[in-house]
Amino acid sequence: MKNRRKVIIILVSLFVFAGLSTGFLITQETRDFRLGKNMDIFFSLLREVNTFYVDEIDPDKVIKSGIDNMLKTLDPYTVYYPEEETDDLSFMTSGKYGGIGSLVRSNGDYVIVSEVYKGFPADLAGIKTGDLLKKVDGVSLKGYSTDKVSDKLKGNPGTDISVTVERNGLEKEFKLKREKIAIPPVPYFGMIDSGTGYIRFTNFTQNCIDDVKAALVSLKESRAQQIILDLRSNPGGLLTEAVDIVNLFVGPGNEVVSTRGKVKQFDETFKTEKAAVDEKIPLAVIINRGSASASEIVAGAIQDLDRGVIIGQRSFGKGLVQITRPLSYNTQLKVTTAKYYIPSGRCIQARDFSHPNEDGSVGLIPDSLIKEFKTKNGRIVKDGGGIAPDIDIQPEALSQVATELYLRNHIFDFATAYYWAHPDISTPEKFSFTDKDFNDFKDFLKNRNFSYKTLTEESLNDLIDVAKREKYYTSHEDLFKTLEKDLSHSLDEDLNTFRTEITELLEDEILRRYFYESGAIGATIRKDEQVIKALDVLNDKKVYESVLRGTAGSTLITGKTAEEKSKEKVNPGSSRTN
Repeated sequence: MKNRRKVIIILVSLFVFAGLSTGFLITQETRDFRLGKNMDIFFSLLREVNTFYVDEIDPDKVIKSGIDNMLKTLDPYTVYYPEEETDDLSFMTSGKYGGIGSLVRSNGDYVIVSEVYKGFPADLAGIKTGDLLKKVDGVSLKGYSTDKVSDKLKGNPGTDISVTVERNGLEKEFKLKREKIAIPPVPYFGMIDSGTGYIRFTNFTQNCIDDVKAALVSLKESRAQQIILDLRSNPGGLLTEAVDIVNLFVGPGNEVVSTRGKVKQFDETFKTEKAAVDEKIPLAVIINRGSASASEIVAGAIQDLDRGVIIGQRSFGKGLVQITRPLSYNTQLKVTTAKYYIPSGRCIQARDFSHPNEDGSVGLIPDSLIKEFKTKNGRIVKDGGGIAPDIDIQPEALSQVATELYLRNHIFDFATAYYWAHPDISTPEKFSFTDKDFNDFKDFLKNRNFSYKTLTEESLNDLIDVAKREKYYTSHEDLFKTLEKDLSHSLDEDLNTFRTEITELLEDEILRRYFYESGAIGATIRKDEQVIKALDVLNDKKVYESVLRGTAGSTLITGKTAEEKSKEKVNPGSSRTN
């Protein structure tokens, strides 16, 4: 009886195993068949369209459009790069490209130089921020998009290029030679008081660890007793570089991040391998909504390992890993292959791309799926929503008048005019925007006939339009006219009321003309609310230790720096590096 029962169990087990195996094979065959079937439909459809469509079609354009729309159903990070765009992919990973070393953005019929990188061909030739790009190699750029102008400025290192700009109403031609441009991942570092070192870190490009390490070592040689690592608006980049950055502050053998996906042989755990530069130095990491991907790995690992205090705003929430795959004809695919998990075991991915809505949109990870995890010291942290800072600092929104001034390029254009009217400023630290300068700015706006409507006025206008359509306006005309009078704004009053934030925007833009990005950062960080808060925490050892032990509550601070105001809340248009 026992033997018979054993035989039955074995037979049942074999049948179940065979059934599971067959089910897997059938599922795989069904998936492969559906893929082959739909590929056949796609190719036959394309062949018929190419043969019978009334006009000639552009195969490259049609296929690119089809691929792009197909990948849009997956996630925003899975992207196809045709041969002519592979340089953009290379730039994203290496930070290097062949060009003249400038940033451009749209400005009416032409594009304008919005920034010049120090020490590169554009800078050395004398091209300045604010120059209007009129021609490249004698070809007019009128009507060209930012992307198209960027493409014309780029090229193989060592090749010649002629650039014609308009400056103060006069055209000027520059002869340049393109170079390999490498955007520095650390645009600024320095001592912000006698014991505190500060590092602004903007991109996880290839070998960025060298720059960050050099900055840290230099600050320690300058007797820094504590460090502020600023990752605000750092979009991320290479995962391995993030591991190396954490390794600067954490010794060998500590897990920083692991990746898990469908293809299990790609799953990997990344640990620190080298001796840290300093495992004990007090550390504050500043993040904001623009801190993503590799930035979140660094901030999250530092938080999970209780190695430092995280300050700022909740980060972006990108917990997905991409790799590049070569395709035929020198094209490439950047494809999401896994999710990453930081030391506590949490994934910070904030959007659920696997369950899109009917309209194709995706929502945030629902609260019901968010889980709690613990840091090394037992502090509670959560997944599914980016990195929540230990000390939360909510930014103050720009006023409507400051937003309008920035978006319409009045801040930018006045800075350009100021630069040519004031040929020299001694140092960034000694520069200040005087009362006379502010009055000159007011006159500048008057000459441009600047005006704007507040959101309140626009809402009232909409209400009046509705009232007229519904025939209520006539019977309440006096009321509406009283509201219009009471709610109308005075430009001069608005400029005076919001003078501080407008002045900060102007100072930041003007300093970039003279001292580039590094000079502007160095001059503004001491007025930066989030840097000030980081200093307060680092200087108060009891508060610092209590945060890491989990015995301190979150602190709410309002405030916003000039640079954040100009970079985060307003967007003057697409920009491209060249």
